Amino acid sequence: MRTPIQLTLVSLSLSTALLSGAAWANTSTAASPAASAAVAAPATTATLGTPTSPATAAASTTVPNGEVIDNPYGLGALWAQGDAVAKITLLILVLMSVGSWYVIFTKFLEQSRMRKHGQAAQGDFWTAASLRQAADGLDAASPYRFIVEKGLESANRHEGLLSAVDFNTWVSMSLQRALSTIQSRLQDGLAVLATVGSTAPFVGLFGTVWGIYHALVKIGMSGQASIDKVAGPVGEALIMTAIGLAVAVPAVLGYNWLVRRNKAVMEEVNAFGADLHAVLLSSAKK
Repeated sequence: MRTPIQLTLVSLSLSTALLSGAAWANTSTAASPAASAAVAAPATTATLGTPTSPATAAASTTVPNGEVIDNPYGLGALWAQGDAVAKITLLILVLMSVGSWYVIFTKFLEQSRMRKHGQAAQGDFWTAASLRQAADGLDAASPYRFIVEKGLESANRHEGLLSAVDFNTWVSMSLQRALSTIQSRLQDGLAVLATVGSTAPFVGLFGTVWGIYHALVKIGMSGQASIDKVAGPVGEALIMTAIGLAVAVPAVLGYNWLVRRNKAVMEEVNAFGADLHAVLLSSAKK
């Protein structure tokens, strides 16, 4: 048999166990509504329309003017979301590109016409009865006729004070000035290509730096630096560098190509000038 003291201790132990169980049950019951509310809160937030994934956020973007852009990271978003400096930089790059392509096409056509004039000059020019008749047979816009006219003018003007100058020297100087004029005309516009080719990458880089600066400002103000917040603005800024390179590369290639063609054309013109110089000297001796 147990003593009264032992029975008393057993009773106290059972009472303590029952009280502890009741307290734990009450705590679990109170925590359950809080957990349910915590789980329900994101669902409510999602119901209110807050984006839950980058894919949902990138599905469509509405720009300030109300237009919906399917791709928020494209050129349309760059123009719509850019400030005045970004738009001016983009317009400058567009104008530089248009100007360089205009120079490339116009100079190519000019060089092609000069080669046709050269073929015409090499055809029936040297079989004419006189230089005057040969010059009249050339096109009025031909640079070869311009050289012949300057040569004839120098031969006819060799009088007065100019007669003190040797005829050979005087004719050589006149033809050289005519050749220099033609060469200068051929080089018109090439400075535009050289300028665009050397400055377009830096203009695009300026647009990139400006865009990244504004992207960092927006990220700092929003307090979110997730990949979906960083990729868009930084990607749009880097488009400026790509545009700058796309403008510069054709300008540099076009410049080198036109310079090489100018050299070939001027070799033909210089050869024609040398032959004309010999003809003028032989005519003067007669």
